[in-house]
Amino acid sequence: MYILKIEDFKTLIELQALQGLHAKTSTEESTSNGMFQQLLSEFITKDPSVQSDMQTLGTVYDKISEGSSLNGLSNQLPINISPSLPTTFNTGAIEKTDYDHIIREAALRYNIPEKLIKSVILQESNFNTLAKSHAGASGLMQLMPTTAKDLGVTNIFDPIQNIMAGSKYLSNMLNRYNGDTKLALAAYNAGPGNVDKHNGIPPFKETQNYVQKVMNSYLG
Repeated sequence: MYILKIEDFKTLIELQALQGLHAKTSTEESTSNGMFQQLLSEFITKDPSVQSDMQTLGTVYDKISEGSSLNGLSNQLPINISPSLPTTFNTGAIEKTDYDHIIREAALRYNIPEKLIKSVILQESNFNTLAKSHAGASGLMQLMPTTAKDLGVTNIFDPIQNIMAGSKYLSNMLNRYNGDTKLALAAYNAGPGNVDKHNGIPPFKETQNYVQKVMNSYLG
């Protein structure tokens, strides 16, 4: 079961404050609050060590719901609230997408779980076919141009080619590391050379966070 961390609850508060608490009508506000409460109830932690922090965050949420300013309440939080939201809001849940039929075919062809492919896409591009990183990784599964070329991709932004190639590469990494999903994900993110060099998940914060977020989504 997915365990909600304080950072995730902070993100929920930010999302709720930005998207729902300034709704123009009572119906919109009720719907937004209901969605927030549903998310929260699904992922409530049972870890006693964070109960007090959760209570504090809950108090802040209640005050925000009453119309208080988020910025004015930030100093009451046990953690610092960031003014910006993450590019990918990952709660572990993946809804149906327009690419499920492609993902299903890729999963069957390369013998890997559909949900793992979807979890990678969620983290890599949030299902944006035109996503492109500063390093040049592109498309739904954020393929590097050289990797895409090696895998026979002619149009890196084509959903079918991108998902099939990305799934094949992920399958190759799973085979390389004897089915170890975490190592395969680390290799997908940082390259197999770095995984081999460090004999495990590389000590890169980006890669470690990446593996954790994809695994949370995959197992959630």
